[in-house]
Amino acid sequence: MAFFDNTRTPANAGSAGGIGNVFLSAFGSLAAWNDTRQTRKSLSALSDRELDDIGLNRADIEKVARR
Repeated sequence: MAFFDNTRTPANAGSAGGIGNVFLSAFGSLAAWNDTRQTRKSLSALSDRELDDIGLNRADIEKVARR
C-alpha cells in the first residue's frame, strides 16, 4: 500500500505562498464585491410592490446586499 503525504509545504514555498495568498484574498474580495453589486442591482430593479411581496422595502436593499 502506498502512502503520499501532501499536508506539508515545501521549504521554499514561504514567499510564493504569501504572494498566492494575497492574490486569493484579492480575488475573494473582488468576488464578494461583485456579488453585492449584482444583488443590489437586481433588488433595485424590482418595483415597490415586488419588494413588498418578498418582505422588503427600498431601505432594506443595502442591508440585504451586504449579507
